[in-house]
Amino acid sequence: MKKTILLALLVLGIIGIGFLPGHPNILNAKSSGWMNIMPTSGFEGWTRVTIPPDRPLPKKSQWSIAANGVLICAGDGGHEWLRYDHEFGNFLFHVEWRLAKQPGKANYNSGVFVRNDAKGVIWYQAQVGSASGGYFFGQNPENGLLPRFSLRTALTRQAVKPAGNWNTFDIRCQGKKLVLRVNGVLTSVYTTCNNPRGYVGLEAEHSRIEFRHVRIKPLD
Repeated sequence: MKKTILLALLVLGIIGIGFLPGHPNILNAKSSGWMNIMPTSGFEGWTRVTIPPDRPLPKKSQWSIAANGVLICAGDGGHEWLRYDHEFGNFLFHVEWRLAKQPGKANYNSGVFVRNDAKGVIWYQAQVGSASGGYFFGQNPENGLLPRFSLRTALTRQAVKPAGNWNTFDIRCQGKKLVLRVNGVLTSVYTTCNNPRGYVGLEAEHSRIEFRHVRIKPLD
């Protein structure tokens, strides 16, 4: 009897581990329906957009694809974002990223965008940093204006690993709510997103960074 109960608990543990709230990778938990949107060497379906959008776009791109398929941003081409050219409403977005550790560098910066408008005037960013970040901030349309918001002070827990380590961002956009999990830990929830559809993207902001396993799962 004891052996039967122990075996049943073991089976349940194996089946259920991917569904635990703190599990670091939602791809393991719900594998069906995911779209691989990692850029290829030609960057078809992706567009570089300057920040702010009225700045001229440098001819030389700071984005490249390594031999192993990892997306590299050199961080030496100014402030811009790489936009995936398809709008989404409700979705799950999975991104893995790693900042390159640089001796003497104190401030690292990048971000992951969701539900931006095409030019990035309306934007929602999950902040990337070295043992920092992991919260939403952006510009949200309200009563004909674009007020800035930041959830930095509402950060529930600092879960971002230092530069040189891989981190995982799992973002859920559903209705007006944006939910961010960093390495499986809930860190930021924004509940008043007024842009029901938009573009996802990755930010270049003077830091060398790598991205891999960029996936999206539409929920509409």
